[in-house]
Amino acid sequence: MNSERERTYHHGDLRRVILDAALDVLATNGPGALSLRDLARRAGVSHAAPAHHFKDRTGLLTAVAAEGYALFADALAGAPDLRERGVAYVRFAATHPAHFQVMFQPDLHRTDDPDLLAARARATDALRAGVADLPPAGRGEDDRLAGVAAWSLAHGFATLLLSGNLADAMEGRDPEAAFRSLTGLIFTPEGRAGD
Repeated sequence: MNSERERTYHHGDLRRVILDAALDVLATNGPGALSLRDLARRAGVSHAAPAHHFKDRTGLLTAVAAEGYALFADALAGAPDLRERGVAYVRFAATHPAHFQVMFQPDLHRTDDPDLLAARARATDALRAGVADLPPAGRGEDDRLAGVAAWSLAHGFATLLLSGNLADAMEGRDPEAAFRSLTGLIFTPEGRAGD
């Protein structure tokens, strides 16, 4: 029993080790390939060890989504305006594809998890702050719809980028620069958040 206990807890931060292994699997093979038993094998721990930290697969994916939203909120908060929040959105998706994939698939995680709700609220507040900073002419009559428009643009671009659907259109261009150009095509001069 001692050897199993030593094997199970030799990592120091087993929760982090399991999360990192899960992120690798998600980035490479997607959510369908994720199993706690496989993650335990990858981490060199007993098959029960991941369940100790996450309970089940849904708990693990909930932890991935909560961590993703927290990282996302931090990335958005550092942006000075709405356009740069969109750029931060695209950058986050490109640098954290596994988190991004899980965050926006609510059927994969527990949407009522307190950590997830708090992190998502922070990210939502950061996005809404970017819309609130626009001049009234750039927001239209409804701030919420302006937020949905900005979100749709950034999320759509990021999703198309990650899925490889922009390869021909990008022609080797930097995704962040391309997104900045795209916003210039869509928004009127009064509504631009970065000029």
